[in-house]
Order: sequence, then C-alpha cells, then structure tokens
Amino acid sequence: METKLTNLDNYLAAGIHIGTQQKTADMKNYIYKVRPDGLYVLDVKATDERIFLVANFLLRFNPEKILVVSRRQYGQKPIEKFAKLVGCMHVSGRFIPGTLTNPNFEDFIEPEILLATDPRSDEQALKEAADIGIPVVSLCDTDNSASGVDIIIPTNNKGKKALNIIYWILAREIFKARGKDIENFIPLEEFAED
Repeated sequence: METKLTNLDNYLAAGIHIGTQQKTADMKNYIYKVRPDGLYVLDVKATDERIFLVANFLLRFNPEKILVVSRRQYGQKPIEKFAKLVGCMHVSGRFIPGTLTNPNFEDFIEPEILLATDPRSDEQALKEAADIGIPVVSLCDTDNSASGVDIIIPTNNKGKKALNIIYWILAREIFKARGKDIENFIPLEEFAED
C-alpha cells in the first residue's frame, strides 16, 4: 500500500479535520492549526498516512480475531458495515464489562487486536484490551488522551460523515491489499446509507 491522500476533497467534505476547542499533549503532533474560533484543525496528511499504516497493521491478523467497537451513536453503523466487509467482530453500543476478560460471560470473545472509535467512550473495551495484553488502534480527536492506545488515527471521531469515510477507506484498503478487485468495492454513498 502506498501512502497518499486518497481524496482530499472527500476528507474535507466529511469534516475529518475538524477537531474540538480542546487539545491534549498526546494529540499536539497531529494538529495542523487552530482556527480563529478556537477549533483545532487536524492534519489530514497525518490522518491519511495513519489509515494506510493501520490497514497494513490489521492485515497481520486473522480478520476473525479483529474486534472493532463503538459506543458512539454515529460510529455504530460504520463499524457494523466495516466488520461485515472485513470479516471481523464488532460490538456496537454499550461494551459489557467482562466481554474480553470473563470466560464465563455468555458473550465472551478473544480478539487479538482492538479497533476503537473513541478512547473516551470506548474506555471499558480499552481497559479490558490492556488487561489481556492486546494492541489497541483508536480514532482520536484533538481532545483525546492516547493512554492505552498503541496506534492513533487522528480524526474527528464524533461526526457521522467523518466516521463513515474513515471506516470506508480503512475497509477499502484492506480489501485492496487482500488482492480483491477494488472496482467491486461498495461505493462510499452506499456505505454511508442508514
């Protein structure tokens, strides 16, 4: 996979670069500038590079051992579609404590990697991933702490369009790296439909 901007116009239209009025020390290297209204703007080149890096990293794992989670409402549909396209597990909505750590729990699962939509709202999943010692990839906004996150994808992780495009591009890059014909991949408009 070659790192290059997939489609700058699509990124900007989806608002992946729009951060918050807060920034953490963990995210300062991914901030391009601060707008006059106080909003921090993420560097889309860094986002693009990280998407390709993460796609390559996820290819090291059996798809059935990848777990993607989102407690955020706008992340739930995109992770479900991502999971279906990639062939991985997903947990939408509330992450029940013990899902990764309690073998007696009815819905117990044993992933080898966790992909989280937001380290703050998906905190329980990150905690359990740390407890069992698996790597964590997370979408992080300007106000997120990267504690417990091994690889950051800097992006607006609150916006519906932003989450759709991030998960769509990530799924498409995995699809392409597996040697499948990209012409047959679901179009973004269809992926983003409710």
